[in-house]
Amino acid sequence: MIQPVAERTPAGTSYLDLGQGQPVVLIHGVGLNKEMWGGQIVGLANDYRVIAYDMLGHGQSRVPSADTPLEGYAEQLAELLDHLQVAQACVIGFSMGGLVARAFALNYPQRLAALVVLNSVFNRTPEQSAGVIARAAQAFEQGPDANVDAALERWFSREYKAANPAQVAAIRQILASNDPQGYHTTYSLFATQDMYRETDLGSIQVPTLVATGELDAGSTPAMARQLATRIPGAQCVVLAEQRHMMPVEAPREVNKMLLDFLRQARTLTESAKGIVA
Repeated sequence: MIQPVAERTPAGTSYLDLGQGQPVVLIHGVGLNKEMWGGQIVGLANDYRVIAYDMLGHGQSRVPSADTPLEGYAEQLAELLDHLQVAQACVIGFSMGGLVARAFALNYPQRLAALVVLNSVFNRTPEQSAGVIARAAQAFEQGPDANVDAALERWFSREYKAANPAQVAAIRQILASNDPQGYHTTYSLFATQDMYRETDLGSIQVPTLVATGELDAGSTPAMARQLATRIPGAQCVVLAEQRHMMPVEAPREVNKMLLDFLRQARTLTESAKGIVA
């Protein structure tokens, strides 16, 4: 595959766009950027048009104002799709990207063909909320790399870190080099918006997959199951022995899950429209 070259919208969103077919959008997590999706781009671009972009305040995209709400992040995706002349897309969001994907589903339902929420958060316990709010405050006071070591401990298995030190070091550098305001604005939303419009989740009418790793301490299987029960017909998958960064640590397993779901989603959608005889 030819190495893709990032482009930029007039509104200031940096993105990659490659492959052909049904559009699939990939949204990264807090402190990361579109480069985290390398394994998925390779795995999906033979069958789909894959669009990966930098969230507001991350990578090469513009920094949001400090009071930007979650709707502003959903609006960024809508503007990107307008720029690319994409009417509808399958949206896959990881961690904070899962919150953005949910906000997009609720605010732009006509633009959504299918929804995937990976390793994301829902209905945190008071203890879980207190922990993430404390980490957000620490990052605000000390900078984006304040709790990077603890994050990497949660995100990766010891075996993966030992076998892939260069890749883990690159992710550490990405985390440390974030714009402080963009990081804080985004992290604050991640820490507080897990129940964003939760009473409206039943209005989501597209095929939906909610998935996480068995050992994901911050985006737990219990969260994934609870979220899936709120969205009509949603599937829930828990990948055995996987931690938070399973798209990076286990790309083949994650890609198989995504490809299976995307095929099923397309069949369901075409059947509902009467396209399948």
